[in-house]
Amino acid sequence: MKLALFASGTGSNAEVLIRSAQAGELSGEVALVISDKPSAPVLAKAQALGVKTVAIRPTSFQNKAEYEQELVSRLQSEEVDLVVLAGYMRLIGPVLLSAYEGKIINIHPSLLPSFPGLDAIGQALQADVTVTGVTIHYVDAGMDTGPIIAQREVPLVEGETHETLAKKIQAVEHKLYPTVVNQLLHEKLGEES
Repeated sequence: MKLALFASGTGSNAEVLIRSAQAGELSGEVALVISDKPSAPVLAKAQALGVKTVAIRPTSFQNKAEYEQELVSRLQSEEVDLVVLAGYMRLIGPVLLSAYEGKIINIHPSLLPSFPGLDAIGQALQADVTVTGVTIHYVDAGMDTGPIIAQREVPLVEGETHETLAKKIQAVEHKLYPTVVNQLLHEKLGEES
């Protein structure tokens, strides 16, 4: 089974997934890391770990459909089975969704449906909740609205800051994402045999 990771930033979840695959902890390999930002640190991290990378700027295309068709072509040329979003800051459109229906997952730093979209950690702090968390879900046409695969709670403590909460959430993400990705790969392998 082959994975493609999509990321727009530092790529800490992407790095954890690559290292998990290389350690034999995933039933698959990371075939490709794609970023919409050529300067994203995730690209250098992936290259240092020996993973093929590509930066594809959406602004290089006439429209989103053409951009996504290029993504689909790259994914198909690498025979990718599962697309894993790891800090990819773009909504997935119909071209990519139809080509990889039910095969795109995302991780989000809240207990969805609470706090979708940008800065979920800031939203949780602003709402003064006592618990937030991490959600892994299938991607659909909405913003963080796809069917939920797994969730883990992260409690907030008195005096919690954006930085402290982000670290706690990231620690949960780094354990949960490889576990869930591996479960999905096992299910897909089971379907094929």
